Amino acid sequence: MAGDSEKPLDESKSYMGIPEAQFVEDVDSFMKKEDNANAQEVIKRLDEQLNKYKFMEVHLQARRKKLKSQIPDIKSSLQIVKEMKTRKDTAEVIETRYLLSDQVYMKANIPPTDRVCLWLGANVMLEYGLGDAEGLLSKNLGNATKNLKQVEHDLDFLRNQCTTTEVTMARIYNWDVKRRRAEKAAAEDKPLKGRGRGRGREFSFE
Repeated sequence: MAGDSEKPLDESKSYMGIPEAQFVEDVDSFMKKEDNANAQEVIKRLDEQLNKYKFMEVHLQARRKKLKSQIPDIKSSLQIVKEMKTRKDTAEVIETRYLLSDQVYMKANIPPTDRVCLWLGANVMLEYGLGDAEGLLSKNLGNATKNLKQVEHDLDFLRNQCTTTEVTMARIYNWDVKRRRAEKAAAEDKPLKGRGRGRGREFSFE
């Protein structure tokens, strides 16, 4: 598992399955599509997608924070288990501390042993042999490290999708403003056709 965590990440994909935002190169062609007849509706649709991206970002930030707090704890537990393995055949005791509150620690001396209890979460603790405990903690550390890298990658991926979506919204908005101005100018500059007046009587001209 440690080897897996060292593999380079695929920059072209999201590990959480986040959809990639479409970059609109040609706004004119894009707006000619059947589903894009109304610029305001297109912008509204993109804004909804942007809000989804931002919601995913909050979720990933919370997950990153949790993983960052877990990794030091796993490393600490793994170090203790390794130390216990080196001393299990000696008479040496291991001095350790238990955190009881933000400011209060309790010291304890652990006699040599080949068993250890690991907290697995959800108020569950299981006893393991030192070898099994080391293997499990090493595996958990590898998974947590790998997951943290993927979460940080997806956060970067998400930011890029947000930027792409915001740029597309701005381009479509500007395109629509330009289109409206052009239509208004064309209506104002349109040459008169039909009937006109000259010397008190009506006449027609081409």
